[in-house]
Amino acid sequence: MSSFNFKQWIVKPFVFFTIIFILKAFLAWGVIFDDILPWKSLLTEIPFAWALFCIIERFGSKRKLGYYMTVNLLVTAIFFAAIMYFKYYGVIVTYHAAEQVNQVTAVSNSVFSLMDPYYLLIFTDIIILGVYFFFNKKGRVYKKENINRRRGGKLKYSVLFAVSLALCLFNILPNKASMNEIKKAQEMGILNYEAYTIFAKEEPELVNSSDITQDAINKLKGINTTASSPLQGIAKDKNLIIIQMESFQNFLLGLKLDGQEITPNLNKVMKDSLYFPNFYQMVGQGNTSDAEFVVNTSFYIPPRGAATMSYVDKVLPSLPRVLKENGYQTATFHTNVVEFWNRGELYDSLGFDHYYDRKFFGEDDVFFFGASDDTLYSKTADKLKEMDQQEQPFYAQVISMSAHHPFTIPEEKYRMELPERYEGTFVGDYIRSQNYADDAFGHFVEELKAKGVWDNSVIMIYGDHMGLPIYSLDHDDKELMTEIYGHEYSYADMMNIPLLIHAGDGVAPQTIDEVGGEVDIMPTAASLLGISLENNVYFGQDLLSQTYNLLPERYYLPSGSFIASSGLLIPGNSFEDNTQYSIYNDGTTPSATEDEYNRALGLLQLSHSYITQLPDKQPKQ
Repeated sequence: MSSFNFKQWIVKPFVFFTIIFILKAFLAWGVIFDDILPWKSLLTEIPFAWALFCIIERFGSKRKLGYYMTVNLLVTAIFFAAIMYFKYYGVIVTYHAAEQVNQVTAVSNSVFSLMDPYYLLIFTDIIILGVYFFFNKKGRVYKKENINRRRGGKLKYSVLFAVSLALCLFNILPNKASMNEIKKAQEMGILNYEAYTIFAKEEPELVNSSDITQDAINKLKGINTTASSPLQGIAKDKNLIIIQMESFQNFLLGLKLDGQEITPNLNKVMKDSLYFPNFYQMVGQGNTSDAEFVVNTSFYIPPRGAATMSYVDKVLPSLPRVLKENGYQTATFHTNVVEFWNRGELYDSLGFDHYYDRKFFGEDDVFFFGASDDTLYSKTADKLKEMDQQEQPFYAQVISMSAHHPFTIPEEKYRMELPERYEGTFVGDYIRSQNYADDAFGHFVEELKAKGVWDNSVIMIYGDHMGLPIYSLDHDDKELMTEIYGHEYSYADMMNIPLLIHAGDGVAPQTIDEVGGEVDIMPTAASLLGISLENNVYFGQDLLSQTYNLLPERYYLPSGSFIASSGLLIPGNSFEDNTQYSIYNDGTTPSATEDEYNRALGLLQLSHSYITQLPDKQPKQ
């Protein structure tokens, strides 16, 4: 009997690539699941790999090594995509992301700015093996020996394939019902989860449109229908200007670093406005464009993908349409090309009269995706002056963009000197970019006041989405965030954006602790302007008339998550193993309930069902 030769055994393709596969799984799990020694990956990822390897061994012939290398390259690409997508979005990538590949490519600089160099270790073997097999004499000999080796053991590979496939199903089937996509991927294994999403039924069951009424929505939301706003109609016939601040989080307002104000101009506006500190983002993969959709429709984002891809074939009930019915002219301003995130179709579906994009703002002073905020505000102020001189009041939405991830603005745009400990950090770059955005905003306010537009308008200002995701921060950045907050940076902090409403001298400034989200801007604006939404179905509420709110979240938080006056809840595999966070900084214990969880899921289903059954747009002639 021949003795066991370890060297010959370990270089067998099946064994060799299994070891490589394990190392790559460990790297991916360490980044995504924060699991330093992810032994569970051996039980979830290896069966998937072995099933593929068994097919190669069973049916491969002269190109066996080529098949192994191809599978290795494919799996490496999936793991790397999962790592980078998670670092940017905080979710597990699926094949659906291919639908937005053009948009994701456009923010590739932002995505790759989050890459730690050690992530590239996942490609090490591909480079070394490629050189070894194709350019090294020993590699060519090894390759020839493996190609010419007599095939045997077909039965054992058939049996191992069956066992591996059974283990894959054992990992997948019990976890299909899990609400939390990250938990689901961890329990199934990343590759099993990717395969599952390809074959799983994605479309949720639709509720009949006749059953989707405002009363049904209000009941799920817990709205007090007898309550009324003390400011109802106080801004009747005024202009409405909604300013969407790029990546602007609530902690920036009032923040000082070593005595230096970060947002002095917004702080001045805040002192004369209604300020909602417990306000939250409600966007998905479409980020900024999703915020535009939610704010202008008071609907929720789709179950997957961006609203600008999923919903823009519909005639959407919207704030622009309601205001136009009440005599308003409408326009939206954004310095990027209108094709980005399919905004042209979005604006058509929303019913805006005009949009002003890169063609209007030009190519001067461009960085990131378009002209700077200085240019945005200067040219927009001139156009708003023109609109203000018309007999009709106007509604204008203004989308800022200069403080976009990765926040590396040109040096000529620096308006502050960072404390030394913030220099060269992600948090420091973010703060400096927001300081510039605030400076540009300050000039906008001055111009609107000088042109007589400011006092004749309701101004609503909010952040479109987070700028500092927890999963994108390294140890030093997290320490800086702890310094800023006075406590460990949490998911509730991450989702928190501000809302300011400046409604004129007749509205006393105050801080309102009512919980709100982007879905609430449309009904709140309509209430202030004295415009009825009686003929609309909407999922937000007038923030000035209610004392309780329920905000379903998806995408940046796992499905089933919600924010309510009772706190932020993130489910595990179900409600029972949930995690909760307080949204207040007063030591309040979160107390979210299963009833709220079920109602939040019901609201998401109603919103998607309602939009899906709306009339289709007529094709453009």
